[in-house]
Amino acid sequence: MAFFRLFLVCLLACTSVGARAQTVPARQDASAVKRIAEEFLLANTAGLTGEVKVEVNPVDSRLNLAACISPDAFMPSNSRPWGRTTVGVRCTAPANWTIYLSANIRVKGDYFVTAVPLAQGKTLEAGDLQKATGEISGMAPGIVTNASQATGRVLTTSLKAGTPLRQDMLKNQQAVLQGQTVKVIAGGPSFQVTAEAKALTNAAIGQVAQARTENGQLISGIAKAGGIIEVVN
Repeated sequence: MAFFRLFLVCLLACTSVGARAQTVPARQDASAVKRIAEEFLLANTAGLTGEVKVEVNPVDSRLNLAACISPDAFMPSNSRPWGRTTVGVRCTAPANWTIYLSANIRVKGDYFVTAVPLAQGKTLEAGDLQKATGEISGMAPGIVTNASQATGRVLTTSLKAGTPLRQDMLKNQQAVLQGQTVKVIAGGPSFQVTAEAKALTNAAIGQVAQARTENGQLISGIAKAGGIIEVVN
């Protein structure tokens, strides 16, 4: 009888320990969280031109995250998929947690620099540009990566030879100047009418310009090179 009571006590103790072990929640694999963040950033940088490398810092070893059925990575509103950045990973079931990981997205590709010294107001031509290759992710936003982004546009500042070109250094060439006599072209599929008018606004190629004809009619249209305003019906 004494042996039976001892056996019963041991059985109950083991059952209690097992029950407590089952109630302890599983912990989230930190390496899986890092991998999810890396895969998310790789997917979001797939459209970038050049060679892309993604580096995500490991999850802080001091964190003790509950296991998640389907962790979800996201880009915080103040982050960008370029250079040094931050990526978030969150869980909504069965636990609810969010962590942020530091990352570095390196992009090596082609960009354009000035081939010679250029003065403010210069309209860029193909010969003014020179292609270079390097890590563009560490450069200022708006770096010119295609010659078409710069040719035909006007410099807003003077530049030394070898200066990387950015979009904020350029403006569209003015096709129509306020006070200029312009040619207004209007028409349809089978006819075309032209007239002269006085430009009321400045406008770059592709922008809307306004002009007034000799008889006082107000005209609005799209500015074209050479002082032309095309009225689109």
